[in-house]
Amino acid sequence: MEKLYWLDQIKLQDRAKVGDKAFHLSRIIQRGYPVVPGFVVSAEALRQFLENLNSSESLIADLPYSSLHLDVSNWRQLQQVAGRLREEILTASVSQEWVNKIFTAAREWQTSCLIFRPSLSIADSIQPMENVSGLLESVFCHCQQDAIATALKGIWSQIFRARSLLYWRHTGINLQQINLAVLVQPVENAIASGLLKANSSGWEIEATWGLGIAIAQGEVLPDVYYIQNETGIILEQQLGNKMLAYDVNHPSHKIFSQPLADSAFTPEENCLVTYVLQEAQQKQYALQPEYLQQIIGLATQLVAELGKTFTLKWTIASQATYSKLYLTQVTSPQSIIPHVYFIRGLAAAGGRTVANALVTINSQQKPEQIPKGVILVVPKITPDWLPLLQHVVGIITEQGGLTSHAAILARELGIAAVVNATSATSLIQTGERLLLDGDRGEIYRIKGEVRDEGDKEDGGDKGERRVNTPSSPTLRETKATSPSSPFALPMIATKLLVNLSQSSLIEQVKSLPTDGVGLLRSELMILNILDGQHPQSWILGGRQAQLLERWSEEIMEFARAFAPRPVFYRSLDWRSPDLPSLSNSLQSSEQSMLGERGTFSYLQNSSVFELELKALASVQQSGYNNIHLLLPFVRTVEEFVFCRRKVEEALLTQVTEFELWMMAEVPSVLFLLPEYVKAGVAGISIGTNDLTQLLLGVDREQGQLAKVFNERHPAVMSAIAQLIDMAKTAGIPCSICGQAPALYPEIIDRLVEWGITSISVEPEAIERTYQAIGRAEQRLILAAARRKLK
Repeated sequence: MEKLYWLDQIKLQDRAKVGDKAFHLSRIIQRGYPVVPGFVVSAEALRQFLENLNSSESLIADLPYSSLHLDVSNWRQLQQVAGRLREEILTASVSQEWVNKIFTAAREWQTSCLIFRPSLSIADSIQPMENVSGLLESVFCHCQQDAIATALKGIWSQIFRARSLLYWRHTGINLQQINLAVLVQPVENAIASGLLKANSSGWEIEATWGLGIAIAQGEVLPDVYYIQNETGIILEQQLGNKMLAYDVNHPSHKIFSQPLADSAFTPEENCLVTYVLQEAQQKQYALQPEYLQQIIGLATQLVAELGKTFTLKWTIASQATYSKLYLTQVTSPQSIIPHVYFIRGLAAAGGRTVANALVTINSQQKPEQIPKGVILVVPKITPDWLPLLQHVVGIITEQGGLTSHAAILARELGIAAVVNATSATSLIQTGERLLLDGDRGEIYRIKGEVRDEGDKEDGGDKGERRVNTPSSPTLRETKATSPSSPFALPMIATKLLVNLSQSSLIEQVKSLPTDGVGLLRSELMILNILDGQHPQSWILGGRQAQLLERWSEEIMEFARAFAPRPVFYRSLDWRSPDLPSLSNSLQSSEQSMLGERGTFSYLQNSSVFELELKALASVQQSGYNNIHLLLPFVRTVEEFVFCRRKVEEALLTQVTEFELWMMAEVPSVLFLLPEYVKAGVAGISIGTNDLTQLLLGVDREQGQLAKVFNERHPAVMSAIAQLIDMAKTAGIPCSICGQAPALYPEIIDRLVEWGITSISVEPEAIERTYQAIGRAEQRLILAAARRKLK
C-alpha cells in the first residue's frame, strides 16, 4: 500500500483504485459540498494482502488470481468454501506499516470512533452493477491499531461471503475484476441522520434521532417528508416510530450495547452504543426545520450534478459548541452508457443529448450553415456564431470556462454544452454518434439508440434525441404559478429578473414569474439582424435608416412583451476578437483579453452608439416607457458623463420613467461609485463575470483556469457586499446579473441578507432562483422573529 487517497484529492484516474462510493463522494466534496472528511485504503492493498496470505490451503494459495470455479448450486459446498476463505482472512496479519499509516491519519480527526465503508468497482463490467448494498456492509471500530486491523479484514472478507460468491457467479464477475477499496471516516455523535431519495416524480426524506444505523437495520420507523422536487415545498410529513437511537459511546447516555448485524466485532469491541429515547423525544420530529431546508437546498443543487434520480445519506454531527449537516453517501444510477466517457470537460449547460457530431476545426471561419439537430464541436465560439446555434442540439468546445460565450449562449438557448474539452476536435469525427452530458461535463461515443426516462417516441428531430432534459420554461411556470395549484410560488420581496438576447425565446419566457428583463444583451440580440455586417459597415454604406428600423423593431419586441415590467437594455459591448466574421470590426489586438470594449469604444467612435440611442428613442416614441439603458464596462466617470450627454441629446431623459444605469464590473467602481452617482447614475448592476476576472486576474475564457476563476472567492464576495452597501448608502438600487447566482445558488442567501435589490438570471435558472430567494427571505424573517422573542 503506497499511500492513502484523501477524498478532497482524488483524481479521475484514481477511480478504479478508490471504488465508486469514494469516487462519487470525492467529486461532491471537491465541488464544495459538505461531506464528512475521509481517506481511502486502495483496492491494491487487498490484492497485496491476498497475495501475501501464508496458507497451506491450495484454495487460498491461488488468491487473488483464482476464479473459484465452485458449484454455487451446492449450498453445502458454497458455505464451506466461504467459511474457510473468511476464516483465513480474519486470522491473518495485516502489515503493521499499513495499520500505523491508517492510525496516524485517523488521529488527525481526534475522534474515538471510525467507520470503514466498502467502496467497490468492477473492472471491465459489461453491464451496470445492480444494488450490492446487501453484500458489503460498513464496519465501525475504535480508533485503535488492533481495532483498525480487524475492521480492515472485516471489510475485505465480505467479498467471500456465501451470498457474495453466489452474486459474483450469477452476474458473471470474476474475482480478478473486483476492486474493493475501503473508505475510512470519523464518526461523531449525531443529532439526527437519514436519507433523501430523489426521482423525477418527487423527493422523500427519512430522518431519525442519532446515527442512521437504526434506519439501515430496520429498528425504527423514521419520520418521512414528501417534497415537491421542482419547488422544494413540503407536501406532507409523517411522524415515525422511533424508540431507540445509535451514538458513539458516551458516559452521559443511558445505554446498552449490542452487536450490529453480521458484525465482525463483539459488543465490547464496537464503538457504538444504543440508547432508549425518552417518551417526549419519541413524539418529536428528529429533523429541525432549518436543517430540513438545508437538505432540500443541497438536493436542489445536486440535481445539476447527478440528474433527477439519486440518493443522499446525511447526518447532523453534534460537537460541543456547534452542529453541522454533512453528506455521508451519494449514489446515483449508473450512466445509461455502459462504458466510461472518452472526453471530459466543464459542465456548462445542463441536459443530455444524443446526436451526430459536426466538427469545425477553425473557429475563425464560420460555416455558412449548420445542419439541424447536430452536436457542434469547435475550438471555441464567439458571439457571431449565435445565428447558427439556433439549429444545434449540443455544443462542445475545446476552450472556454463556465462564463465563456459558448456557456452563456448555450444556457440561454437551452442547449446542452460541455466546454474546455481538451482535443475534442481531434478525437471526434464529423458524423460520429455522441451522447453529450451537459450535467456532468462528459462526452460518450455510442452505438445504436439510447433511451432514458423522459424519452418520447415522437420527440425531437429524426436522428436526434434529447435525454433527461429539464422541462421547458412554460411547463415549469404552469406548474409553479397556476392560481389553482397547491404548489403556488411564495411571495418574494427581492425582484427576480431574466437575462435575454433572443426574441425567439420571448413567448416561452414572458409568462415566467419575473419582474422584467434585468439584462438584454444587445450585442447578441443585434447579430440576428446584421446580415453578417458590422453596424459601422451599414452606416458607411448609407443604410443607416434601414438598420435603425430593424434595431428599433427588435428592441420593441421585448418592450411590448414585458410591459409594464422594466427592460434593462445593455448597450453594445464588443471586442473585435469576438467578431472575426463581421467586416469592419474595430481593430484591437487579438491577444488582448479586454479590447476596446464598453463605453471606451463609444469615445473612440460614437456613431454606432448614437444610432443605438436613436433606436431606443424610437421605442419610447412608440409608447413604451419601460425601456432603460445599462452602460457596459465603464472605466471612468468621464466615460459615463460622455455617455449621459449622448443620452440627453437623444432626448431619452424626457421620458420621466427612463433610468440610466451602469454595470458594476470594473473594480474602480468600488472606489468611484459616489462620484458616478453624483454624475447621474440611477442604479448599478453587478456583472460578476468580468468583476471576477479583473479582481483575480484570470481570463474567464480560459477553462483550464476554472479552479482559479471562482466567483465565490472571498475577494469577489467582499466586493459584491461592498457594492450593495455603497448603493444603499447612495440611495440607488443594486442588481446582479452575472452568472454567479445561477451557477452557485447558495450565495443567494448572502445577497438577500446584504440587501440586493434584484437578481437577474438565465431563463433555465428562474425557478430554482425564485425558490432560493424565497427560502433566504424566510430564514431572515425567522431569524428576526427569534431575536425579537429573546
